[in-house]
Amino acid sequence: MPAHGHGHGHGPARPAGRRVRLLIAALLVPCALATLVGLILLRPTGSPPATAPSAHQQAIDAQVTAARASDCTPGSGTGGCVALTLHMANGPLPGRDLIQLVPVEPATPRFAVGDKVVLAWSGADPLDPGSYQVVDFQRNGSLIWLAALFAGAVLLLGRWRGLAALVALVLSFAVLLLFVLPAIVSGHNPLWVAIVGACLIMFVVLYLTHGPSARTSTAVLGTLLSLGLIGALAAAFSAAARLTGLDETTANLVATLGTGVDARGLLLAGVVIGALGVLDDVTVTQTSAVWELRKANPDLGARALFTSAMRIGRDHVSSAVNTLVLAYAGASLPLMLLFSLSAQSIGQVLTSQDVATEIVRTLVGSIGLVASVPITTALAAAVASRETPEALRASA
Repeated sequence: MPAHGHGHGHGPARPAGRRVRLLIAALLVPCALATLVGLILLRPTGSPPATAPSAHQQAIDAQVTAARASDCTPGSGTGGCVALTLHMANGPLPGRDLIQLVPVEPATPRFAVGDKVVLAWSGADPLDPGSYQVVDFQRNGSLIWLAALFAGAVLLLGRWRGLAALVALVLSFAVLLLFVLPAIVSGHNPLWVAIVGACLIMFVVLYLTHGPSARTSTAVLGTLLSLGLIGALAAAFSAAARLTGLDETTANLVATLGTGVDARGLLLAGVVIGALGVLDDVTVTQTSAVWELRKANPDLGARALFTSAMRIGRDHVSSAVNTLVLAYAGASLPLMLLFSLSAQSIGQVLTSQDVATEIVRTLVGSIGLVASVPITTALAAAVASRETPEALRASA
């Protein structure tokens, strides 16, 4: 027993460490190959399905040059609208002015002189004001400044590691925009597309940000197992709760695409991708905690490492679960306000389609996060306890 409990980081432990690394490779290589096969089988094919005519409206940039109170119906005397004079920057008549009547209602935004807005042109007579509609504000400038501020903060704190994180973030969005969304539109199963896309994002983000090492591979493996658990639980409980996924947004998507969409699959895909961001934070943190504990005390065995790291993990998972719950709650705040004003009982509200969907999404993601702590910690303790002192120093 003593020979098994000590000396894992010295000469005799090197073969054992090699065996563990080979085991990790034996588990990760098939996963990587399966991800590659999934990318090939689920790749977007053909052109997107034809959309409804309303989806072909052209966006035109314009600026409000004047705004005055006006009647919605000429001569009515109600003054319930505002007449906006808009200077079009592009479109069929660039440089021309256009007058639009916008109703003054609680559900409509307020416009002021100088506001940059977006018009939707139906493609009809460009001289007819009825062919245009004010649909949104222009936000390019503010979003660019915010993105620059975010990138600067990450680079200032993380330096080269921060740069790698930014590149990984860009690649994550590339996977979503170039693979996940087109593959779903092409008619592939959204859940399988999300799983393959999440695995690809995980491999790219973790290895690019943290570098190829036994530590990173352990975090990848823990994330994979936890993602599998989340996907299985989401599929089981969405079916048990009879969730259809047909909320207003999905219904509009079906109408726009003019083709069948697996609404429940979209719901499951959202659960998987939504949990991934918090999940890799938990797995990486737990793996790093185990390695740092082993480096601080090379005599710690796998059991002692697991016990010590789990104390850290319990604190981390409580905050991570709270983060996930509050993120979903914040995104659903208008829905929660709507139901709080209804005359339904709390039981009816909680079991309604929209609220039950958010409950399943939140609790399934939270269970996956909780499970990821012992899963990743156990894997990391088994690997780190067999690392040599040289390997531990190299992983710093």
